[in-house]
Amino acid sequence: MSFPDPIAVFRTEAAELLEQIEAGLLDLNVNLGDKDQVDAVFRGLHTLKGSGAMFGFEALAAFTHHCETAFDRVRKGEVPATHALVTAVLEAKDHMRALVETPAGDHEAVSEVLLANLRHAVDGSGDPAAASVSAAPAKTLFKIRFSLPQNAMANGTNPLPLLDELRDLGTCRIVADRSGIPALDELVPTDLHVSWDVELLTDQPRSAIDDVFIFVMDDMELAVEEIAVAAQTPTVAAPAPVAAAAPVAAEPVASAPPTAAATTAPPPGDAKAAKANENVRVPAEKLDELMDRVGELVIAQSRLSQLAGGSGDLTLRAVSEDVERLSGELRDTMMVLRMVPVTHLFSRFRRLVHDLANETGKRIELVTEGETTEVDKSVIERLADPLVHLVRNSCDHGLETPEDRLAAGKTEAGHIHLSARQQAGEVIITIKDDGRGINKERVRAKAESSGLIAANASLSDQELYQLIFQPGFSTASQVTNLSGRGVGMDVVKRTIDALRGTINVVSRPGEGSEISLAIPLTLAIIDGLLVRVGNGRYVIPLSAVEECLELSIEEDMRSRGRSFISLRDSLVPFLRLRDLFRTNTTPDPFQKVVVISTGSERVGLVVDQIIGDHQTVIKGMSKLHHDVATFSGATILGDGDVALILDVGHLVAEGQQQEAHLRAAG
Repeated sequence: MSFPDPIAVFRTEAAELLEQIEAGLLDLNVNLGDKDQVDAVFRGLHTLKGSGAMFGFEALAAFTHHCETAFDRVRKGEVPATHALVTAVLEAKDHMRALVETPAGDHEAVSEVLLANLRHAVDGSGDPAAASVSAAPAKTLFKIRFSLPQNAMANGTNPLPLLDELRDLGTCRIVADRSGIPALDELVPTDLHVSWDVELLTDQPRSAIDDVFIFVMDDMELAVEEIAVAAQTPTVAAPAPVAAAAPVAAEPVASAPPTAAATTAPPPGDAKAAKANENVRVPAEKLDELMDRVGELVIAQSRLSQLAGGSGDLTLRAVSEDVERLSGELRDTMMVLRMVPVTHLFSRFRRLVHDLANETGKRIELVTEGETTEVDKSVIERLADPLVHLVRNSCDHGLETPEDRLAAGKTEAGHIHLSARQQAGEVIITIKDDGRGINKERVRAKAESSGLIAANASLSDQELYQLIFQPGFSTASQVTNLSGRGVGMDVVKRTIDALRGTINVVSRPGEGSEISLAIPLTLAIIDGLLVRVGNGRYVIPLSAVEECLELSIEEDMRSRGRSFISLRDSLVPFLRLRDLFRTNTTPDPFQKVVVISTGSERVGLVVDQIIGDHQTVIKGMSKLHHDVATFSGATILGDGDVALILDVGHLVAEGQQQEAHLRAAG
């Protein structure tokens, strides 16, 4: 029997406490007279200090003690709660995270600066600016993890000069991860199996780290977390800017349920309520492993159903039906276990918007909606980075300065609206602002000058807006700490494509922009409709299927050249999958049309046969097929054959393009 590592358990609980502290500080910043929030922040700091001391994190306990003392004085009414104090403790909270993650690191200089800022915020003593100069001039702590391709050294890339360049940027601690090195008899001398974890304390911007890897960026894996910023100079009148990326870079704790101690205690004697509030913390990798086993069970059950269907043994059929029912229930239970509400994701952006408002000098209010919408945990984890870029882009590019907003007849404070809702088998996440909107003329001019489109090319608004997601595309007149390098929206596009999602952009000049992300609820198992086209079998996600029709020979002949069917007094474009897949077999005399939709858009898919519904275990496509947009994955059928899963969003977009071309030709 294996027991959990107590240090790992503490780090998970510390991450939860730090999130609670941050949420309390942000609520307090809205209402400085809220005594309940003062008490909540004090309790969180007190618990973190005590737990840190118990598990040997002495530096964390000593540092947190000063913040706890400051809030104890506020709690007792000795000093008032101020915006400067909230900002100072938010900075300190980021440093506490670093003390939890790397307790052996050199944190003394950063601690001194932050404590000087804290003392100045509490009682005005000390000179934070002087402390910043004497300790460390505006240094940032980065946590870097990178690995090069396995054939990097064979291609002439030496990782050692890259490490030397990182050392030149500041104080550096490098740890080599050798866990990927194979056994000696399997080792290829020219292959690279080592990755590196680097902690870098530097006064250089994030772009300096990117410049180190600029020549190998396309093939490597690089993760950079900005986990602490020091040497800020807060004042009572204008709190200093703090690290914008720190709260977002933190490991999400949504993958593990909260402990029983973290839940609200039921009334004494209420046994049922106590039972309902019991929770068990389960490592995320165990859930992933269980999900894999359930997927294999679904495939085996499909095989059993196929064998039972071809057999006359009634007992075998009865057993097959029982196994099918039980595996379906187990699958549904497993999916519920993996689902987490998006509130775990949305809560991070309160801090991000708070920091961006300080950094840009704008007044920004964040409104969230639909926080209870649930998504697969693996989807939540991969959505963090795209949403960070979109929110930062809205704050920096979208919202105007207070002066410009007042001149335009708007409120002084800009609004960012972050919402989530479920639609069939997808979750729709929308980022909306009431800023200046997207300048279509500037986007077109930039696209033409970059060679992305021809001069005077005819593009719809949606096609034009999609250009902002091209690599390196930026309409910013100058590069800032927030944007201008043209890399953020490219990250959004690549991540959403990898999730088999779609992006829709709507913008109104002077009124704002709205970007909607349509993401599958899960990346593991879906219900699908199994169809046949020629000799091949394909799966259409059942959540996207509206209805199925029969396409007679007469209707097929009438539709030649226009590819439309009449469906209840409306024309629906359709795609002949036989033509799309270049099938050479003779078509069936009575083909079928499967009408699919994404939102309000509908497209028909002409197939030879509808086989029936099928529980689909999604298997990823190989790297050789990552450019094949028609398919989003594959699955294994009961007879062992492979069926490709159709990408509904791509097919709908192709149907829309076909409809637009026919209208233009007509």
